[in-house]
Amino acid sequence: MPDLLPAEDVERSLEDLEGWKVEGKTIAREFEFETFLLGIAFVVTVATVAEELNHHPDIDIRYRRVRVAVSTHSAGGLTELDFALAGRCNELAEAN
Repeated sequence: MPDLLPAEDVERSLEDLEGWKVEGKTIAREFEFETFLLGIAFVVTVATVAEELNHHPDIDIRYRRVRVAVSTHSAGGLTELDFALAGRCNELAEAN
């Protein structure tokens, strides 16, 4: 099981992640796309990466907006894996 990050490491890691914010024991970001189908394509690519990492985010789809929230439930909060997945989400959004 991954180790929980101390609060100062969480804040430092957030500095490198555009658009993400802490919400309790989770980090979250909302992405907006030009069309519904681009948002769905993003969700599919995020799901593929999540499967590869065996780390599954909460995803909420609202027309052209997609909200992604990540936390390591088995560790009870935020770990390096959450920030790795968040970074990949940012990369995938830029590619869309």
